[in-house]
Amino acid sequence: QVQLVESGGGSVQAGGSLRLSCAASGLKYNRRNYCMGWFRQAPGKGREGIAAIYTGGETTYYVDSVKGRFAISQDNANNTLYLQMNSLKPEDTAMYYCAAMAWCRRSHLPQDFPYRGQGTQVTVSS
Repeated sequence: QVQLVESGGGSVQAGGSLRLSCAASGLKYNRRNYCMGWFRQAPGKGREGIAAIYTGGETTYYVDSVKGRFAISQDNANNTLYLQMNSLKPEDTAMYYCAAMAWCRRSHLPQDFPYRGQGTQVTVSS
């Protein structure tokens, strides 16, 4: 059974940085056959997919609001996914979730991935 455990959330001031990590275990297939990503959910709002790495590891997705500020990366040897978040804004405040899907299509977004972690809270103050 796939398990995803996020870490690295916290409270920062606007303009600050955080690096989220997601440790994956229980993967049934080769790690490169999974799409991995991050989505977030703020109180009273729906899930928003923010970044993903697709099968093979060469194609990435970013939602427009984080382009140029966030960077997704992965360490396949350690089955760990990262999200480097720079120039954080108060509107980035949300619970951030790691997600995974085997053999996904490019049309799938992170909030569609069936495997999800418990989330890590990011709070950005102005």
